[in-house]
Amino acid sequence: MAIKLFKEGCPKTMALYEALTHSRVEATGLRVPVIHEVSVIKNRWAIHMDLIEGKTMADVMKEDPANMEKYVDQMVDIQIEIHSKTAPKLSKLKDKLIRQINMLDSVDDATKYELLTRLESMPKHNKLCHGNFMPENIIMNDDGVYVVDWVAARQGNASADVGRTYLLLSLRDPDMAEMYLNKFCEKTNTSKKYVQDWLPIVAAFQLTENNPAERDLLMKWVNVVVYE
Repeated sequence: MAIKLFKEGCPKTMALYEALTHSRVEATGLRVPVIHEVSVIKNRWAIHMDLIEGKTMADVMKEDPANMEKYVDQMVDIQIEIHSKTAPKLSKLKDKLIRQINMLDSVDDATKYELLTRLESMPKHNKLCHGNFMPENIIMNDDGVYVVDWVAARQGNASADVGRTYLLLSLRDPDMAEMYLNKFCEKTNTSKKYVQDWLPIVAAFQLTENNPAERDLLMKWVNVVVYE
């Protein structure tokens, strides 16, 4: 078993909400760890789930950089499978993005208005979105591939989910990010510009993480009106 132990003082609602979100993803039939129990261990909330042995895709990429394209291709296929699922009882991604944008204190009200207007104009979908789909959250072993860390899962527009992955990859490996986005758009027949239109929104969302090293680049993306 694997046990996720929350910090002392973490509210009950946070642990139970994460367990509920994960359980709703389990119901889609995707390969994810199964939750068995939510408990309290020494005054800290804990979620007990299957321990998935293996290496993360991030580790495999570092060990075998010559085959990076093959792993990025596999990563895109996994994400497309996730987006093929629906979980009607999950919270909506759009609602989360609205809350996060309104909470931002690093952008002015005019910029918030532009971001919220852009978000409102985006097509409304109900696809399962991981919310933090990265190589670190993909575990590979002899049984297959498992995806973990579903705390940010929501239902919404798949291109918003792709935009967030692209943004996170860009912060550390721009070439890999471009390869990932090009493969996703090619495999799904999605316009690259359509995904890029989400970038100011997901960049604003990432600003709420308050990482000083990311701030300047994220602010540039937040202020872009149209991507060429």
